[in-house]
Amino acid sequence: MLYLNYNEEQAHGTGDFPIAFYHVDKSHPRYEMPFHWHKEFEIVRIIEGSFTLTLDNLKITAHSGDSVFIPGGSIHGGIPMNCIYECLVFDPDILFLHSDSFRSYLKKIKHHEVIVHPLITSAVPSIQAAINRLFTSFISQLPGFELLVLGGLFEVLGLIFAEKHYEPNPSGNGTTYKRTGALKSVFEYIENNYASNITLQQLSQISGMSAKYFCRYFQTIAHKTPMDYLNYYRIERSCSLLCTTDLPVTSIAYDCGFNDCSYFIKLFKRYKHITPKQYQLQMKQ
Repeated sequence: MLYLNYNEEQAHGTGDFPIAFYHVDKSHPRYEMPFHWHKEFEIVRIIEGSFTLTLDNLKITAHSGDSVFIPGGSIHGGIPMNCIYECLVFDPDILFLHSDSFRSYLKKIKHHEVIVHPLITSAVPSIQAAINRLFTSFISQLPGFELLVLGGLFEVLGLIFAEKHYEPNPSGNGTTYKRTGALKSVFEYIENNYASNITLQQLSQISGMSAKYFCRYFQTIAHKTPMDYLNYYRIERSCSLLCTTDLPVTSIAYDCGFNDCSYFIKLFKRYKHITPKQYQLQMKQ
């Protein structure tokens, strides 16, 4: 689950069954979830600990036993705390093959006509139980599990509407989505240029906002300043290299946009609470 690609283009599942499952714990190199988006819908189930997740403009904290529903195209990312979580990512277009009556419901979510309440807790036991059955079906891999998973997705989506676990969105594809669309361009620029020098002025110009407004709006989404987030992203990139290569720490620092190795090590310790070398040894054990 390579969350470092903001516009995640990797295939989830297969062409015939575009539904994928991911289990993530502290040993996973992508344990933390940098901001990204994808066309697929996603359901995140918290097994242990808690997960503070930002979904477009909304910040929520999910605890053990909770789930989070993420519509396609939404910018999302977050920080797990002593957490084990699982993700089911599915292409809703596979479900469009069914009747017009079903497509009318799914279009309401895809076109932002309704906003599904993302946090699903024990307060809505029917939906949470359906999600648990859905994940159990996928994990089992028993003969016929594909039918059970597809039926489980129908059940979850059906219960969201039956339980009215949503609210109408009178603005439709309004200003909020235009603003988050502008931030997608900023995230893509960081992804493609993180190894180079990036200034606040460049990022604000890409967003089409003034520097002052851009900083304020970016912080409401990412809960970090743009430059803090750039450094965070560079550290996450360095983690990937530390896990998958034997490059020296100095080379990784420069490859990830840091001109000063000492500053890289200091910043890495701030985010990860250990040195880059310690992290590299820990992840390769």
